[in-house]
Amino acid sequence: MNKFNSRLGFILTAVGSAVGMANVWGFPYKLQEGGLFFLLVYIFFIGLFSYVGLSSEFAIGRIAEAGTIGSYENAFESKGKSPKLGRAISILPLIGLILLTIGYAVVVAYIFRALVDSITGTLMSVDVGSWYKDLSERDFSVWPYHLCVIILTLINCLGSAKTLEKSSKFMMPAFFILFVVIAIKIISLPNAMDGYRYMFRIDRSMISIGNVVSAMGQAFFSLSITGSAMMICGAYLHKDEDIIYSSKMTGLLDTIAAMVAAFVMIPSVVVFSMDQAGGPGLLFQVLPTILQNIEGGRFFSIILYLAVLFAGISSLQIMFEVVVESVTYVFKKLDRKIVLIAIGALVFLVGMNMEKVSQWGPFMDIISIYIIPIGAMIGAITWFYVLDKKTLISEIDLGSFRKYGQGWYRIGKYLYTPLVIVICLLTIIM
Repeated sequence: MNKFNSRLGFILTAVGSAVGMANVWGFPYKLQEGGLFFLLVYIFFIGLFSYVGLSSEFAIGRIAEAGTIGSYENAFESKGKSPKLGRAISILPLIGLILLTIGYAVVVAYIFRALVDSITGTLMSVDVGSWYKDLSERDFSVWPYHLCVIILTLINCLGSAKTLEKSSKFMMPAFFILFVVIAIKIISLPNAMDGYRYMFRIDRSMISIGNVVSAMGQAFFSLSITGSAMMICGAYLHKDEDIIYSSKMTGLLDTIAAMVAAFVMIPSVVVFSMDQAGGPGLLFQVLPTILQNIEGGRFFSIILYLAVLFAGISSLQIMFEVVVESVTYVFKKLDRKIVLIAIGALVFLVGMNMEKVSQWGPFMDIISIYIIPIGAMIGAITWFYVLDKKTLISEIDLGSFRKYGQGWYRIGKYLYTPLVIVICLLTIIM
């Protein structure tokens, strides 16, 4: 099996999988609402989930040297249980990821359309409301962009770990640099400091269980802990790499990405007295309106949507890799490139028929609210209650700077896993 050539390549690939719409439009919206209390709670959970959640998924992937299906089979086999049971249980997290890939590709197609319209100048001169209505309410409104997104993602997946690493080494630094450039521009706007003060305000009314749950869920989804995605990164990791260190660095860079996005989004909304917005409304209505009203708006619009496109394709390529690896793991005689093209065609054809926001919006809600949390819960229970304890601890300690052992395992079993179950239940109930 191909391996990453360097620790940096592995970390940037993992960050590429984690950084996405949860960082760009989810985090800024929730930070607007919750202020400093939300941020502090969010940082706590990012630290916990990186330390235990990410590292456990990386570890089981490296143990099995496989993605979703192989990891679950290995976990059950380690305790003398039937690997067929592990394969059966892995199906739900895998299906959740496939469905997420379909919907996510549509979102990235919207971003590509916004980038192209920024380059041509169209987005700077149109009525934003009419532009977004045409984008989101017309059938097949973005299919050419959709197709281009699929093709770009397929190209990035052709060489498995090698091309994933190379593309991530380019796209992730580019994402950070481009967002920093536009954040510097936002600082220069009149009254921008009001936006920063608003971000870090201490609002006693926000000190609530609801805000804690919001921060916990945001941290959970931001790291792409789905019970299916991150094992493939571990499968491509060398045995002499420190899993805990890499997990913590992934969490740190993911948090920096979220904060940089917030430093762009929140002050912009405050400066121009726009209504708070999250989801597609922030990226395709609020921001284009703001960009039309700042000097050099076209240039900064290109930078913004290019950065978000890099983040979107980085996430998509990991999703594709997980699905392709799972198919070729079960059907070993199938040619990887043929499977990759077939998966790409499936994602495009299904997604093309749900390009209206009224179709993919509810579709993504169902996946993110129900299927993905349940898959992540299945994963956490499997790693800490099914997988052989000694096997997991040995893998975590292998290649590490120090031994984490029993302490790490207890946190995973008695704190992290119950929290995942709580998140899953509260997400469904609330």
